[in-house]
Amino acid sequence: MWDIFLKTLPFFMLIAVGYGAARTRFFTPEATAYLTKFVFYFALSAMLFRFSANLSLDAILDWPFVLAYVSGTAAVYLFATTVAMWRGVRVAEAAVEAQCAVIGNVGFLGIPMLALLLGEAAVGPIMMVLAVDLIVFGSLIVILITGSRDGRMSPRILVTVALGLIKNPMIVSISVGLVVSAYQVKVPVPVNEFLTLLGGAATPGALFAIGASLATKSAERMAVAGWLSFCKLVLHPAAVAVSALIIFGIAPYAAGVMIAAAALPVAGNVYIIAQHYGVAPARVSAAILFSTVISIVTISLVIAWVTGFQ
Repeated sequence: MWDIFLKTLPFFMLIAVGYGAARTRFFTPEATAYLTKFVFYFALSAMLFRFSANLSLDAILDWPFVLAYVSGTAAVYLFATTVAMWRGVRVAEAAVEAQCAVIGNVGFLGIPMLALLLGEAAVGPIMMVLAVDLIVFGSLIVILITGSRDGRMSPRILVTVALGLIKNPMIVSISVGLVVSAYQVKVPVPVNEFLTLLGGAATPGALFAIGASLATKSAERMAVAGWLSFCKLVLHPAAVAVSALIIFGIAPYAAGVMIAAAALPVAGNVYIIAQHYGVAPARVSAAILFSTVISIVTISLVIAWVTGFQ
């Protein structure tokens, strides 16, 4: 456990550096926004394309794996939604809280950290988790928020969801990379080295951007933030573990990667959605801040556990 903690600590130290830079205003909110845009559209996209271009579709698309992850995630999603509705919140707010309970920071934190700690073989399963989060649950929250406001489903909602997926550089880079892999197109050496160089900026850039963005997050409504963090850091990996290991019998290594990915703190893109639609952004902000701080310990515990699966 201590060895794993020491290996995860540098990642959180980078987050702390970003937090300190933004908290002291050395790094302005505008600078954070542009750094995030660089990582999202360039560095992380280059990393994902390079990974997927060197993987076969079979190495990523494993239907039992997908069903196990979706089942475990859906169970926590429904539970968090039920608790939110029981507290008397609106459907849109319940959808946002459920999103906090199951959507982790797989893109900016999970891919660089888990690939390093669990090995290159973890890349395929991590990318599958990322794709499910973006396509299934990323679409679901838009449908629920928009549908609850309109009072019905409409083609406009589906168009919004489709455009959101098409414009997402992570989905695009993974898809294009898999097409290159499927047609066995050999990436030229200079291009591959360019992608390696650009993609190498993804890890430090993403971690710094996470920390800088946390400096603007509010610590209000800590009771709800604590509950949502508990769902994300404890209930979500536990439900995924039961689904993967007991119900679907996923291979131990892939199950371990899935569980570790489920143990990641609340993703920043949930805040972007909440802010865009004006639905409980302060609540999401607090959940992101709280879960990220607590995950310094919890993610080490989970990774130490799943490492024993190998």
